[in-house]
Amino acid sequence: MPRGRTEKKNKLKIRDARRRDRDAVRKVTLSAFQQYAAVMPPPRWEGYRENILATVADVEPAQQIVAERERVIVGAVLLYPPGTAFSTPDEGPIICPEVRLLAVAPEARGQGIGTALMKECIRRARRVGAGCLNLHTTDVMRVAMRMYERMGFVRAPDLDFHPDPSIIVKAYRLDLD
Repeated sequence: MPRGRTEKKNKLKIRDARRRDRDAVRKVTLSAFQQYAAVMPPPRWEGYRENILATVADVEPAQQIVAERERVIVGAVLLYPPGTAFSTPDEGPIICPEVRLLAVAPEARGQGIGTALMKECIRRARRVGAGCLNLHTTDVMRVAMRMYERMGFVRAPDLDFHPDPSIIVKAYRLDLD
């Protein structure tokens, strides 16, 4: 497996995160998700923020992938093996790899970084023979939802969940066959 992929047009390098990247990944991830604090009630935002911090502090068993430009981390994402990120009450563990916490630094948005990170997740899922790739998102993340749909992800309502009655965390799936 190559240590990293470089997209020549903008000198963006996609690679596995290193231990020394931990602080930069945390900073990028929090800054990327901070915009949602304004649309969530404070207790919900604080709970979500704490979940983000806990997840990026201990990413196992996920692969943490970063986007780097000029030695600066500008994006990150987690790719979980099948059955390790989420499960459903009816079906048990989800059988496809799962993408979580796709984050692009606010100052680097609109430059294809999120798409490059997602393409790397798709490439890695295909490499291990996965038939699909899943992710979860919410309606407040409309820009991300449009990107996922452009990339071929479709709604998978059977995998939705409700952390409380007023919130739907929507599932999307990309068939890789």
